[in-house]
Amino acid sequence: MPRSLNVVVLLKQVPDIEKVRFDSEKGRLDRSSAEAVVNPFDLNALEAAVQLKEQTGGSVTVLSMGPPSAEEALRDALARGADRAVLLSDTRFSGADTLATSYTLSCAVRKLRAFDLVVCGEKTIDGDTAQVGPEVAEFLGIPHVAYVEEICKVDSEAIEVRSRLDEDCLTVRMRLPGLVTVTKDLNSPRLPTLRDKLKSRKVEVAVWTAHDLEGLADERLFGLSGSPTSVARVYAPSTGKKKGQIVEGTAEEKARKVAEVLASLNRLR
Repeated sequence: MPRSLNVVVLLKQVPDIEKVRFDSEKGRLDRSSAEAVVNPFDLNALEAAVQLKEQTGGSVTVLSMGPPSAEEALRDALARGADRAVLLSDTRFSGADTLATSYTLSCAVRKLRAFDLVVCGEKTIDGDTAQVGPEVAEFLGIPHVAYVEEICKVDSEAIEVRSRLDEDCLTVRMRLPGLVTVTKDLNSPRLPTLRDKLKSRKVEVAVWTAHDLEGLADERLFGLSGSPTSVARVYAPSTGKKKGQIVEGTAEEKARKVAEVLASLNRLR
């Protein structure tokens, strides 16, 4: 019988990507133009954690960093089976890139003290970097496996998973504590019932600021000051149809024409 697991799920609130508008003048997403939802890949992570709790006992804690409005995403997670929710919310956390975000989240995981497994979605639909999960693991100094599509078994010391990397599928046994990022193929997230939603409204969502992480973190590594990268420009790709060109003639004529076209395209850049 596997031991009970204390699982931490990293969760993010994102704009509904199918409805959000792009501000071409400012070069960014207009997040106010669409309803905020739980990052879809994080719902797969949450479902995996809740299933592990049902199989082994233990608990599920959801952790998110964002504005006060992100509390709604955490309450949705509570309605789906999480036991505890923590929101990291402070202006000192704002402007964070993936490195500063990962550092802040890792400090909060340390504050939780007892954990066996951290589960994350493979990426977020607004950033699409797939960097935060592995970076959190590195900050915590624990092993990690990315792109997990199946959790095979768990015992008192380790978890065995199957990971899909391009065309290769790997079976990995990872010692605990550890971290996994999961794909949408892992499971089908459950829908909360009305009773679960009402029950979740009564659960306290803890809000931690930078002050709550004192002794565990260097505030210089939070937010904008802790971010070595920044977004220089964001743009929407062209939706126009690609144009083709047929080149006729002898082999030499075709080669010459292709070379001329390529040279012309290079001059246009």
